Amino acid sequence: MSAHGDDQGAFAPVELTDQQRLVEQAIEQGGGHLLITGRAGTGKSTLLNHVVATTRRVVAVCAPTGVAALNVGGQTIHSLFKLPIGLIGPTQLRQDRALQRLLTVLDVLIIDEISMVSADVLDAVDRSLRLARKRTEPFGGVQLVLFGDPYQLAPVPGSLEERVYTQAMYRSMWFFDAHVWEQAELQVHELEAIHRQRDERFRRLLTAVRHGRVTAPMAAVLNETGARPVPVDRPLTLASRNDAVASINRAALAALPGAVATSVAEVNGDFGQRTFPAEEVLQVKPGAHVMLLRNDPDFRWVNGSMGVVTRIQSGQARVEVAGVEHDVLPATWQRYRYNYSVTTKQLTREVVAEFTQLPIRLGWAVTVHKAQGKTFDAAVIDLGRRAFSPGQTYVALSRLTALEGLYLSRPLIPGDIIVDPDVQRFMAESVRAGVAAPVA
Repeated sequence: MSAHGDDQGAFAPVELTDQQRLVEQAIEQGGGHLLITGRAGTGKSTLLNHVVATTRRVVAVCAPTGVAALNVGGQTIHSLFKLPIGLIGPTQLRQDRALQRLLTVLDVLIIDEISMVSADVLDAVDRSLRLARKRTEPFGGVQLVLFGDPYQLAPVPGSLEERVYTQAMYRSMWFFDAHVWEQAELQVHELEAIHRQRDERFRRLLTAVRHGRVTAPMAAVLNETGARPVPVDRPLTLASRNDAVASINRAALAALPGAVATSVAEVNGDFGQRTFPAEEVLQVKPGAHVMLLRNDPDFRWVNGSMGVVTRIQSGQARVEVAGVEHDVLPATWQRYRYNYSVTTKQLTREVVAEFTQLPIRLGWAVTVHKAQGKTFDAAVIDLGRRAFSPGQTYVALSRLTALEGLYLSRPLIPGDIIVDPDVQRFMAESVRAGVAAPVA
């Protein structure tokens, strides 16, 4: 009995692959703690949404950041478990009766974007579940289902205090080095069927970038393809830095004729300023390139589709997507909180805040980080002087559906291909231990 409905945007019915179906069965039957990982475009989010919408078990979904939690209609980990911000360590966890009741009824805890969760936070989740449920086994007997790709997103280093503590107490700050795994087994399911790219050569190149195994001939293919002149109708730029994105969008909007139209978001409740899913104050003009930020209920576009504004008036926009004009109305994002009802003995979600705005943002440029999970036919990739975090180049390149859509602001250099050695070690150990289950 999931406490979820599909209310963060529409999702088309899906046909699961054989491996996705095996994972679904393992969740439905309570078959151990699972990590669902895989290359970009292998359907991790599709599977998560399907499981949440169809399961008969009591499920709560959470994520490390506000935006990630919004995307899956859940809560942040800290909000759900009422954890202190910053270093948690062995400090005593405080739980009220409501939280204890909620955690006691859970069958499954799903954590999305698990690669951004630190070992310290995951150990706190383990302790919190054991404490609330008064059970000594890992996670208090709750099945943990983790979604995410460590090759794409890394945990964000915290304060100096957190970093010193992590170095002293953990092998690394990654979730897979949490102490709870000394008592529990994590089964790794690596989804293999790639849906985003059809070209086998491009798939092989992306896999090499993901694992840090790019040869000189591979780099030459990427750089020669990316060095082609950018079309006059310039595609989206994926940039590594926020200031570069802001500068490109600001200049492109200013270059358009006509007056700026402004749409101000309506915010009800405590939404949290840092986690707004769209611009609080959106400024656009006819001719503006935009990215759509919600799936259309009628499946005419998806979150990440690119378009051009043709008209904006009366609080709505008309946007041309793939050669067809559509009216785009304001959308409402809802922030949830889980509750357990003593009366009905059911886990429910209540809306604690709403954010209403046109579901578009300027789309001449977007950061690589904000492009996570999106799909584009073409893009100019601007990594600045060099990529600065593990997986950044892989995330940028793997947004594209085909090699022919790649344009590079400069040639890739060896320093752009960064793979975290702890991730390589964990995945290699999982395969050796026989708990990784890739299926072609």
